[in-house]
Amino acid sequence: MEHKHKISRIEPGSIADELGIEPGDLLLTVNDSVIEDVFDYHFLIHDEELVLLIEKPDGEEWELEIEKDYDEDLGMEFEQGLMDEYRSCRNKCMFCFIDQMPEGMRETLYFKDDDSRLSFLQGNYVTLTNMSEHDIDRIIRYHLEPINISFHTTNPELRCKMLHNRFAGEALKKVDRLYEAGIEMNGQIVLCKGINDGEELERSIRDMSRYLPYLRSVSVVPVGLTRYREGLYPLKSFTKEEAKGVLEIIHRWQKKLFKEHGIHFIHAGDEWYLLAEEEIPEEERYDGYLQLENGVGMIRLLREECKEAFQALPGDEKSRRVSMATGLLAYPELCRIADMLKEKYPGTKVQIYPVRNDFFGEKITVSGLITGGDLIRQLKGKDLGERLLLPCNMFRSEEDVFLDDVTLAEVEEALQVRADIVKSSGQDLIDAILGRN
Repeated sequence: MEHKHKISRIEPGSIADELGIEPGDLLLTVNDSVIEDVFDYHFLIHDEELVLLIEKPDGEEWELEIEKDYDEDLGMEFEQGLMDEYRSCRNKCMFCFIDQMPEGMRETLYFKDDDSRLSFLQGNYVTLTNMSEHDIDRIIRYHLEPINISFHTTNPELRCKMLHNRFAGEALKKVDRLYEAGIEMNGQIVLCKGINDGEELERSIRDMSRYLPYLRSVSVVPVGLTRYREGLYPLKSFTKEEAKGVLEIIHRWQKKLFKEHGIHFIHAGDEWYLLAEEEIPEEERYDGYLQLENGVGMIRLLREECKEAFQALPGDEKSRRVSMATGLLAYPELCRIADMLKEKYPGTKVQIYPVRNDFFGEKITVSGLITGGDLIRQLKGKDLGERLLLPCNMFRSEEDVFLDDVTLAEVEEALQVRADIVKSSGQDLIDAILGRN
């Protein structure tokens, strides 16, 4: 099979730029090795002495010799980010969020990835069902880490049922190979009521803890249920008392594993604490926030960052009137931060508006799944002050566009207010409220 990789961009001033490599050129080999995909590329370019074979658009081939530092990048980006086709998910998970989305949204939202290369590059979680022994061999050979794994359960039969894939249980054996090779991993469990909770959760934590220290952390998050579940497995939401039960199991294991290994290992998503109406754990319990992308420790980190930013504020600040929209999940925490600022600066008025998720259903409470349409309908006619602040996770990556393709400009026009996108840190939030950025 021929492997030619089209270059889409050259970083100005990079090694590739200095050598005259241009967008449209093809990379054929590195040190006479064919490049199957991004795994091979990242491994091969770490050598300090390289020979690249480049094909120009007219068919001419250039052989380029390079001497560089070990960790120095060449400055090339490729037309396909993985330098190969993306692998789609073969599972039919009973809790899959993509299966719970309405029709008519943009096509990319329906793509289910289950690609180990995205796990390494972007932190995506993979089920291992789409990973061949050849992939495992290369991960071990190149020592690519961390690999993020969607366990959900360590019961092989139950895993086959949950993922609706008869190979899902057998795929767990690949974790043994990664562990034996010393590859760092993180794990996640999407907890489904009456399916993989209770005794099954106990079993999973017990089994996964045997992969310490290479399996560094595991998050437990509640299943997200939209209103589009017709024909899907009948899952139900957890109650307050059931959330308390989940936390009791996790906290008990945290104490045991911290005593034995010096880390807490198993972590509950923030939603569990809000649902159970229990206090968010102290910062030390999060082991360095290894599971932020899964909503584990986001509230605690925001509190700590805001506290630090708050302490550095001057004694006086100009008066300002702003509003901020958020999901129901973060609403109480943002109100607490706004009250702290108003106490310090009485002239500053901050109105926090919780946006109910009518698009996906009221059970979806995170701000990252709020649509522009819901935002406009619920904030129309409200006092929004000088600025409307919107968290960056409401928008598609690198774009001012919501999930339903409503743009930031359309929101501003509909609500007749300037809107600012706020980055995720506590410092950015404080600065945005006070107009200091």
